[in-house]
Amino acid sequence: MWVRNRFYDKGLLTAVEFDLPVIACGNLSVGGTGKTPHVEYLIRLLKDQFRTATLSRGYNRRTSGYLLADEHSSAADIGDEPMQFHAKYPDIKVCVGEERMLAIPQLLSDEPDTQVVLLDDAFQHRSVKPGMNIMITEYSRLFTRDHVVPFGRLREGRSGYQRANCIIVSKCPPDMSLAEKAALEKEINPLPGQRLFFTTLQYGALFDMTTRQPVNVPASASVLLACGIARPEPLLEKLQQQYQKVYLLAFPDHYYYSEKDIAKIKKERDDLPGTQKMVITTEKDAVRLHLLQKDLAEQNLQIAVMPVEISFLFGEAESFNNFIFDYVARQLPAFGQ
Repeated sequence: MWVRNRFYDKGLLTAVEFDLPVIACGNLSVGGTGKTPHVEYLIRLLKDQFRTATLSRGYNRRTSGYLLADEHSSAADIGDEPMQFHAKYPDIKVCVGEERMLAIPQLLSDEPDTQVVLLDDAFQHRSVKPGMNIMITEYSRLFTRDHVVPFGRLREGRSGYQRANCIIVSKCPPDMSLAEKAALEKEINPLPGQRLFFTTLQYGALFDMTTRQPVNVPASASVLLACGIARPEPLLEKLQQQYQKVYLLAFPDHYYYSEKDIAKIKKERDDLPGTQKMVITTEKDAVRLHLLQKDLAEQNLQIAVMPVEISFLFGEAESFNNFIFDYVARQLPAFGQ
């Protein structure tokens, strides 16, 4: 990775640029920074004013090549995160493609009215040079304190942060003090022109995975958190604050569930203490579990989904929004007129 980055930095490998706003959202680490809710924040910010599209690699999907999501798409076709975007925001275009420098022209050919492209998890994909590069680093494991795998969780050296136009410290405590903010700013030491923001997670109301109707789970209930995400700890901690008895059934990140897994989840739920029991999962897991909807129905297994969004700390949401809009305005002159 170091040699490859040097080749791009020296111009020995060429990155392609496009004449429309391209915003990349990624990280230096191998996962768990909360990237997906940040991409969704950007989607909600932009989609009502601009014809917005997302482009992801489609990690761990069962297909290959370029695909534009449609009404027949599933997580197996396009990957769990793109499917989540497609299901939640049907008014945007969602596509996947391993070679982003080829996928963007294909997207623009299929959807020529596209005005903004959001590149999901593309911080290391140097063949495309985005106009805006957003790097996310987790509060509990800042890139400044981490190491390259296998000694840590970084995909590349810490110096990679220099490519970012904007650094976001994610999963911060909601009550983080100004003194700690100043200490982290000093530690990260942004380059001139780099913007630094701090976000925290906000969990929404539970809803039924099948019907999408609200689900009320009493605080005295026993809860089984069944999920396959990189870092379930923040959600586990949130549930432990809400419910008296919480148990974790963890699967690998981006895991595709099987019929045996559904039976296992059902058994783990049945073995929970008490009479009131509920299985809770994440939105990302839900799009993969939907592939086994028939098995869930046969097992009579109700699963509640806990949605999550991000919120900017220190009243800086408007500053971030203007930062993004200013970039888009520079790339789309008609917007600024």
